[in-house]
Amino acid sequence: MTNTVNRRKFLRGSAVAAAATLAAPSIARAEGTVLKMQAAWGGGIFLENAQSYVNRVNAMSGSGLKIELLSVDSVVKTSQMQDAVHRGVLDAAHYVPAYWYSKSKTASLFGTGPCFGWSSQEVLGWVAYGGGQELFDELMASLGLNIVSFFNSPMPAQPFGWFKEQIKNVEQIKGLKYRTVGLAADVLLEMGMSVVQLPGGEIQPAMKSGLIDAAEFNNPTSDRDFGMQDVSKDYMLASFHQSQEFFEITFNKDKYDALSPEQQAILRYASEAENSNFYWNNTKRYADDLNALRSDQGVNVWRTPDDVMAAQLDAWDVVVDRISQEDPFFAKVIESQKTYAKNVMGYLNLNQPDYKLAYKHYFG
Repeated sequence: MTNTVNRRKFLRGSAVAAAATLAAPSIARAEGTVLKMQAAWGGGIFLENAQSYVNRVNAMSGSGLKIELLSVDSVVKTSQMQDAVHRGVLDAAHYVPAYWYSKSKTASLFGTGPCFGWSSQEVLGWVAYGGGQELFDELMASLGLNIVSFFNSPMPAQPFGWFKEQIKNVEQIKGLKYRTVGLAADVLLEMGMSVVQLPGGEIQPAMKSGLIDAAEFNNPTSDRDFGMQDVSKDYMLASFHQSQEFFEITFNKDKYDALSPEQQAILRYASEAENSNFYWNNTKRYADDLNALRSDQGVNVWRTPDDVMAAQLDAWDVVVDRISQEDPFFAKVIESQKTYAKNVMGYLNLNQPDYKLAYKHYFG
């Protein structure tokens, strides 16, 4: 009963509670610049992550600059957040590029793109040192968007998700109605699934009602908060459909340019600092909640078979080739990513020992 009440609070009441909690620190800020940032999250660990970034900025900037964090739908719908920042209705937003990739499929490459043997950490390395940030800025200019964005928080590979039975082969997924977002939708359509794109809070009810047969959101902690364990007992981990992703923190460019160089640096370097904090904090939470799903909620946790993941890579090839032929800029970004991944992962794959071998040595 307690879990049910908590979950209802998470799904229905968290936006109101979070807005009240997050708005409270804005009482004595008249002496400096206050930026209103809306998050795409109504509660749970991702809203905590957004607040963690805001706390870092506020701690470093003193009274001259403060960010006030608003939870999901406080001013505009999630699908309208980028436009709201562009127009100055919002000063900033905390979300993921996959939420606005309908404007340009290239957006999905800044997070939920194909896996070239790299993780989110290396994709963020490409953004910082492989030309990714410059390509993103070029994309913003081509779309006429008045925004500046930073990226942080390297997410582990997202689980394949929740199914009505253990997935043992590719044939089982064909025809299933499945929830995902971004370019992953194109990939899984290529694999024969019927894809529905839904906001996080609608996933569990949709699966419960039969609107969808299977779903993914992002991680064991969020999935447990959403109550996915109440509509499925088979949880498939490991997948290439979204094997890397991270947050985008975006600011209205006019507001950003009006800040002092020191304040701009705080916004940028707080993003880099949050990168480490996210990984340390969230991987521990995800591990703890995965254990709880197994031991307390009776969830069967499976690893997605290699042949299914190989089929995902084949589907990615088809999707990437098709879009590259339609969009030269998309192809340009893909080529830049491949160049970086081949170089950096070539080194890492040679240098990294087999950590799984060591794990088995000590824990079986």
